[in-house]
Amino acid sequence: MTKIKCAIIGSGNIGTDLMIKIMRNSDILEMGAFVGIDAASDGLARALRLGVATTHEGLEGLRQLAVYPEIRVVFDATSAGAHRAHNEALRADGKQVIDLTPAAIGPFTIPAVNLDSHLEAGNVNMVTCGGQATIPIVAAVNRVSPVRYAEIVASISSKSAGPGTRANIDEFTHTTAQAIEQVGGAKRGKAIIILNPAEPPMIMRDTVFCFCETADVEAIRASVEQMVRDVQAYVPGYRLKQHVQFEHIGSNAPLLIPEMGGSFAGIKVSVFLEVEGAAHYLPAYAGNLDIMTSAAMRTAERLVEIRNWWRAA
Repeated sequence: MTKIKCAIIGSGNIGTDLMIKIMRNSDILEMGAFVGIDAASDGLARALRLGVATTHEGLEGLRQLAVYPEIRVVFDATSAGAHRAHNEALRADGKQVIDLTPAAIGPFTIPAVNLDSHLEAGNVNMVTCGGQATIPIVAAVNRVSPVRYAEIVASISSKSAGPGTRANIDEFTHTTAQAIEQVGGAKRGKAIIILNPAEPPMIMRDTVFCFCETADVEAIRASVEQMVRDVQAYVPGYRLKQHVQFEHIGSNAPLLIPEMGGSFAGIKVSVFLEVEGAAHYLPAYAGNLDIMTSAAMRTAERLVEIRNWWRAA
């Protein structure tokens, strides 16, 4: 099978991890170009050593490369602000855009939840690392019992957060909260991110709280465990840290949660996750890189498969 050429814009942690993952693991995608704006970046240096065409002149530099007409898929791992300009130019050139920034121009896409709903979209948004890790759990609970409120806390090692991630913290919380509602199905959603400076660096940890009406807790447990297996199909290091926890909140002592706009009685579902990275670029503690790049690669491969691009290549 002829592989489809792709390009990555953004030579930081996420872009570099994605490049290495594609070169090692993809039977469908082939690295065509790697793009940055810092000529001295480690990512560009690695791409050169691996024989990938590079430029440190950003999108315009990419468009000048001889390989550009052959590139069908472009991953953007820069920033929300930069992506808005990149998307306009790339879509005009007929490229499929996979957005790894919180810009949210295209539809939110979580492979285990709604990938097949967006197979015709020219730009798909990968939400955030916290969203990729936690929204499948919200969706798993919601398909058993409607989730009135969901709150997620994503904790990642400070060392795994590059300048692009740090510059997009506000967008991270806003975009993730939106996707908790739009993709996860919660009536209200809230997201919190923590950059943990601990030494040695801690593995990515995620906590998901869902508040829903009284339901079959065993059905919820089974749904969550199945969703974990679905995510593991493309992120092997994704796992439950402990069994799903349930707390029954009685109407005689309801919770008062401001974000819900009132009191709550029902079931509180608590799910604790960790994500171990494949250590393609940063060490295994950087599960936040692995879940984003794994989801992006799986999404691109599915788009190529469904459109039969490889048959025409």
